[in-house]
Amino acid sequence: MSEQLAAIIGAGQAAFQAAVNLRNEGYVGRIVMVGDEPCLPYNRPPLCKNFLAGLIPEEKLLLRPRSFFLDLDIDIRTGVTADKLRVSDHVVDFSDGQSLGFDHLVIATGGRPRKLNIPGVDLPQVHYLRTMADVNGIRRSMQPGARMVLIGGGYIGLEVAAVARQIGLEVTILEAAPQLLSRITGALVAGFYCDLHRKNGVEVHCETSATHIEPDGTGARVFCNDGKSYPADVVIVAVGMEPNIDLALNAGIVCNKGIVTDDFCRTSALDIYAAGDCSEHRSSFYDTQMHLQSVPSAIEQGRTAAAAICGKLKPLKHVPWFWSDQYDIKLQSAGVVGGHDQILVRGKLEDRSFAAFYLKGQRLIAMDAVNRPEEFSLSKEWIAAKTPLCIERIENDALPVKQLSL
Repeated sequence: MSEQLAAIIGAGQAAFQAAVNLRNEGYVGRIVMVGDEPCLPYNRPPLCKNFLAGLIPEEKLLLRPRSFFLDLDIDIRTGVTADKLRVSDHVVDFSDGQSLGFDHLVIATGGRPRKLNIPGVDLPQVHYLRTMADVNGIRRSMQPGARMVLIGGGYIGLEVAAVARQIGLEVTILEAAPQLLSRITGALVAGFYCDLHRKNGVEVHCETSATHIEPDGTGARVFCNDGKSYPADVVIVAVGMEPNIDLALNAGIVCNKGIVTDDFCRTSALDIYAAGDCSEHRSSFYDTQMHLQSVPSAIEQGRTAAAAICGKLKPLKHVPWFWSDQYDIKLQSAGVVGGHDQILVRGKLEDRSFAAFYLKGQRLIAMDAVNRPEEFSLSKEWIAAKTPLCIERIENDALPVKQLSL
């Protein structure tokens, strides 16, 4: 009997976790991980925080050194793109002309920045932020006094704005929606972050879309739908991410917003799994298909796919959670906002320490914690267990957090 081979396409957090957990679950066959970047797997969240600020070197981003993969007998191939998946043959063809046959395949191709389709986005002053190479390109313009225009007011845009202001850049945010963080949180928390950035000197314009970008001396000028324009030495487009599903879609695997999987990360094709930002799975907590872009979800899906390959079916049961660091404020969110019938706040926004609870009846379905780690930790447990909360107690900040559950 020939040696089994598990192929992993991608080299992000989900791919890394799948490879490591294959060994942890007892997989003794070959493991080949193929990534399109020229480096070892690395941690992406610091890209728009400490790495952008120049506080950590590239090697500190790496999830593990090369020796770690050698010790686990994981073959990593970098700088290569998967061009074609032949499902019936169990073969992947790559950009370097090589092909790889597999017994099991994990597609963990992640996501890519959503492109802005307006004139001028190809100017050298315009950047997207997804990779180490992207950040290295942006950092050359991150000089005190330089002017930055951020198109998009989500997590990445706001985190970049905070770093830029701390370095001493002049920062303008253009957000097409009526509020910042429009796809992520409610109006109350969005308003808090809008005020936070304005107090730190950021110019914030909501309901404002960029229509085109033109050269302006050595810089650029961003023109908007309201007739106004803004000068920039550097423009960063941060209007969301798109899942990299082309490999699966072209192979006939069922896809929606992401590659559709079941509770065990199995796709519609036999022996093929998907994990991380490229995938879409059914959530037992929200009884719907979900496409999540978060490191914790990627880690959990990588583990689940590895277990399934080893014949150990461990269904996804994690509560989605996210975090963001801006200035001296840590936002931690559990669950997914939407479908709630009331919002209750514990603590005071003006104290920069509060928790917003999103409830459906007495059940907590999501929460945002601003500098409130205890509320965040317990809320993850309450959402997972569908624990009813005492609504009358939530807003009483004098009570211990543990007394909020019934």
